[in-house]
Amino acid sequence: MSDNNKQDDKQADRPGNRTADRPDHGNAGSRFTGGTIGYAAHGNLYLNITNRCSAKCSFCIRDLCDGVYGYNLWLSAEPTYEEIIDELKNTDLSRYKEVVFTGFGEPTCRFDTLLQVTAWLREKGKRVRLDTNGHAKLMYPDRDVVAELKAAGMRSVSISLNAESKEKYDQLCRPAFSDAYNSLLEFAKESVKAGMRTQMTVVGVPGIDISACEKIAAGLGATFRVR
Repeated sequence: MSDNNKQDDKQADRPGNRTADRPDHGNAGSRFTGGTIGYAAHGNLYLNITNRCSAKCSFCIRDLCDGVYGYNLWLSAEPTYEEIIDELKNTDLSRYKEVVFTGFGEPTCRFDTLLQVTAWLREKGKRVRLDTNGHAKLMYPDRDVVAELKAAGMRSVSISLNAESKEKYDQLCRPAFSDAYNSLLEFAKESVKAGMRTQMTVVGVPGIDISACEKIAAGLGATFRVR
């Protein structure tokens, strides 16, 4: 599968990364030097594979800091599939409940690499979750993205709902696509139908009707969480 490693302007203009701790692993010799790929928290291993995103959320943590849990998540280069697998091979995956695609960008911006790494993790018997803004159907309109995720071995998805209406969503999340809100709802609906554990989340910011958001999630068959 092909993958576009081009960085967006905001990412390319970022200064080099500070050194961050990595999950425990053995001596693997040469490593990816473009930033933090894997970082541990809450008993999970989180994967940071891109800084690209299809939204510019007004509450985005990237505008406030360089990372989370003591890890700098700005990448000076995107890790290749081989570099991600090298990192995973030299990590004790048995220490983690699940592996989660998240980080300082939207993982589905690298959809083919996401699928490949998910398939590799499935072969190792690991549970895999995707944290996403749900825009993938618009990024890849000629592909059945939910079916491909399921086939690769994705077990769970957590989708950022963030608002109870398209108008509030567009104002808050500033997506690159005009129909992003309706598309993420459809993404959630298809994920539930595909049998993946599906959660929808919101950020508790002023003006958002949390109760209405919870009802939307329930109506689609998804669980709900305020983050």
